[in-house]
Amino acid sequence: MAAEFNSTAAYLSPDPGLPESPSPARSGPAGLQPPIALREPVEHVIHNDRRVDHYACLRNKQDPRVIAYLNAENDYAAAYLKSTESFQETLYQEMLGRILQTDLSVPYTLRGFEYYTRTLEGRQYSIYCRRSPQNPEEQVLLDLNLLAEGHSFLGLGIFEVSDDNCLLAYATDTTGFRQYTLEIKDLRTNELLPFRAERVTSAAWAANHRTLFYVVEDEVTKRSHQLYRHVLGSNEPDTLLYEEHDQRFRIDVERSRSGAYLFLVSNSHTTSEVHYLRADRPSAQFQLIHPRQDDHEYYVDHHPGSSSDPAGGIFFIRTNDNGRTFRLMTAPTVDPVRSRWREVIPNRPGVMLAGIAAFRTHLVLFEREDGLPHLRIVDLTREAASALEASRRISFAEPAYNAALGANPEFDTAFVRFTYESFITPRSVYDLDIATDQRLLRKQQPVLGGYDASLYGSERLHATAADGVQIPVSVVYRHDTPRDATAPLLLYGYGSYGISMPVSFSSNRLSLLDRGFIFAIAHVRGGGELGKPWHDAGRMHCKMNTFTDFIACAEDLIAWGFAAKDKVIIEGGSAGGLLMGAVTNLRPDLFRAVVSHVPFVDVLNTMLDPTLPLTVGEYEEWGNPQRAEDYFYMKSYCPYTRLARKDYPAMLVKTGLNDSQVMYWEPAKYVAKLRTLKTDGNVLLLKTNMGAGHGGASGRYDYLREIAFDYAFVLNELGIAQ
Repeated sequence: MAAEFNSTAAYLSPDPGLPESPSPARSGPAGLQPPIALREPVEHVIHNDRRVDHYACLRNKQDPRVIAYLNAENDYAAAYLKSTESFQETLYQEMLGRILQTDLSVPYTLRGFEYYTRTLEGRQYSIYCRRSPQNPEEQVLLDLNLLAEGHSFLGLGIFEVSDDNCLLAYATDTTGFRQYTLEIKDLRTNELLPFRAERVTSAAWAANHRTLFYVVEDEVTKRSHQLYRHVLGSNEPDTLLYEEHDQRFRIDVERSRSGAYLFLVSNSHTTSEVHYLRADRPSAQFQLIHPRQDDHEYYVDHHPGSSSDPAGGIFFIRTNDNGRTFRLMTAPTVDPVRSRWREVIPNRPGVMLAGIAAFRTHLVLFEREDGLPHLRIVDLTREAASALEASRRISFAEPAYNAALGANPEFDTAFVRFTYESFITPRSVYDLDIATDQRLLRKQQPVLGGYDASLYGSERLHATAADGVQIPVSVVYRHDTPRDATAPLLLYGYGSYGISMPVSFSSNRLSLLDRGFIFAIAHVRGGGELGKPWHDAGRMHCKMNTFTDFIACAEDLIAWGFAAKDKVIIEGGSAGGLLMGAVTNLRPDLFRAVVSHVPFVDVLNTMLDPTLPLTVGEYEEWGNPQRAEDYFYMKSYCPYTRLARKDYPAMLVKTGLNDSQVMYWEPAKYVAKLRTLKTDGNVLLLKTNMGAGHGGASGRYDYLREIAFDYAFVLNELGIAQ
């Protein structure tokens, strides 16, 4: 294999004056040398600061030398881990053996039909079906396996059935670039209508089941910016109803659960505004509820109240105008101007009101407190002094868990469906009887192979950050795993965009836990675990908190005896990959190995290019590097920029050639540069999925193969690949 890699010199040129590769990797095949990337330096000068990007040429996807380099890296990764191939197969079969391959989801009811998905053994994708009491014979709506034929990837975006139950609007992506094509299927004939729209990100039917509203994204920037109206059977071009010109904002169209309204939501990372339209008047104009104001977010749902008009009643408005953790207001549907908003649930600083769902007799509030999710039911039929007095929380017993609303498309229902899971409890679907508070377990995710939950333990801990802030940490382990600072630890993190990392069950993770691993999630600042204030404390010029929080979590887990000092493995993806790059620059000595998925590591170069997808909208998360103070703050942590000549842990860096969120060249450049600087003998692997995007493989069996590869890398680094 060494000779094969040496032959790549024809399309890969070395870095003059820099070492072509680090010393031989620990436990790697003898003589195996990594590829050397093409190097064509490009100079950047901004704010009187000069930077040289030696690997900017890797951006050219059309250059055959670039593709050859990515393929060479794939070959090198495969060769390095060739000795683990049988172990990868063992891991794959373990994980596959825990899954009920032929399975059925819990049906949900919508307008007299029961909708569900099913999987078949040997098939990569789900089959979408429905049946009705009048006709119990199954009707297949979409078989994704058939749609995937001839493609290495398939993603389903939109799935919306018209009010008369006869038409299905659906959107698919066959590249992984998250550019979806919208089509309409006649469910009576199984024929496609002569309609097709490209780059569609959301869609909603009007009440007349002849009018479809849809949003498209810009072909280059991928910003959802135009709303169109399509009328079935019309010979006229689709009507452009709205275009969002502010590049910070994206738009989305959705239908209220009541069915009475369509909402057009424009939002940036910090600001939003909502337009509304009666669903039974699709030719009318959308009306604005309240104009956007910087740092004011609000979101809307509808309830008809006691009005005889289905579109009457009130709007429920979740707003952060009086506190970052939001409060709940109401406004009449007739002229819902700001002066007519009335508070029903006040802002509670310690409780994040993260979402609401309106039903005929009740509201469901999604709350977060002390890093944990909660569901609160508000009885709209009960007379009480306040909405909170007319409410109760659904209680959960485990110290760390995830709970969320399930599929609840019907407005008039006596049940609320929710999902619950934890590190130990498999994903469970419940129906809660609103009148009696009784929970009916509809299904718990089967785990084959004799899974015994009593063998495992879970804890919710708090690490102390450098500034004294308490950082939630969720931990799971086998009870027989020693807590004497000898066990290997896999620590996961994200910490951006206000997104919370859920404490979810993974049957795949058992392959690590059963080999003595402890697994933990560091719920660092920048995420949403403790609401908007938690996000604010880890973005813009507070971003460094995200990285130092993660380091503090790792150090405390070692101090508490959860991990050996030389057996800490860390993992993250996308913005979590930025976290991986930043903390390994700051504390490379702390980590044994790193698994970094589609990592956002070239922060400065990406944020300086407004033509790239999503960049301008990201200014509210990271800053605008055209401003000197933002530029130099970003430079202080940008993983690609901050790489230095020193020892680094072993790394597996993964990307997708068709990634639309973090372009493949970011991790490719990062690996190429790091190869020339690292002074250790630890392995550095780059693995590119040449037919997928940001989320990796789309087929469930292909996805398991990817996890088996990752686990083999980690276990091989620890010398326990067996």
